[in-house]
Amino acid sequence: MSIENFPAVNATLNAASTVFIAAGWWFIRHERKLPHIACMVSALITSTAFLTCYLIYHFNVGSVKFTAIGAVRSIYYVILLTHVVLAIVIVPMVVLTVVPALRQRFERHRRMGRWTMPVWLYVSITGVIVYFMLYKWFPSDELKMRLRSPTAASSAGGLQS
Repeated sequence: MSIENFPAVNATLNAASTVFIAAGWWFIRHERKLPHIACMVSALITSTAFLTCYLIYHFNVGSVKFTAIGAVRSIYYVILLTHVVLAIVIVPMVVLTVVPALRQRFERHRRMGRWTMPVWLYVSITGVIVYFMLYKWFPSDELKMRLRSPTAASSAGGLQS
């Protein structure tokens, strides 16, 4: 797999996390604890895989500029800003939700989970939206050229802005 595939992999991992989080929420609302646990462990795994791939990609490529103009630019940056801030916040929230569950302190787990689930869901959904806006719906001309020619991207130093 080349570095150019990482954004699509990241979006797929975010989408999978979204499905696992939503399904886990549905299962616990219907008192199905084992499927809830399976979904939430899967969400943790896919989110961790996402974070690993995200860091590898941006370590190698740097940042990718969003070059669209007009209202869509403002919308993109609002989504991106809230996504990034909440992505930072969600890490300790997940820890503070998972640890009580592992210690069988389910009341504390439930209290924290009520806050963690919607934030985690928002982060995973907006991660997919950022991917589509940046790489599919409004890619820069430079990005389109580099993604068509992987050898040009690697010889030119990646997609750094």
